[in-house]
Amino acid sequence: MNNEETKITVSLGYTKNLGNFESLRFDLGITDNRREGENINDAFERVYKFVEDKLTDKVLETNKETSK
Repeated sequence: MNNEETKITVSLGYTKNLGNFESLRFDLGITDNRREGENINDAFERVYKFVEDKLTDKVLETNKETSK
């Protein structure tokens, strides 16, 4: 199997309770190819970390905005 055929997909979500029966939901996902020299576990960890970091950035940004 070559690298172009091996796809890694990671999706994560987060729900923030805004109170008063309101909530805000974030869902972020990405699909990427396994890179040269990576095994599937390495590729998964790389893609997972990217998605996790981006989702965390957005959650922190929203927490600042909603706490004003």
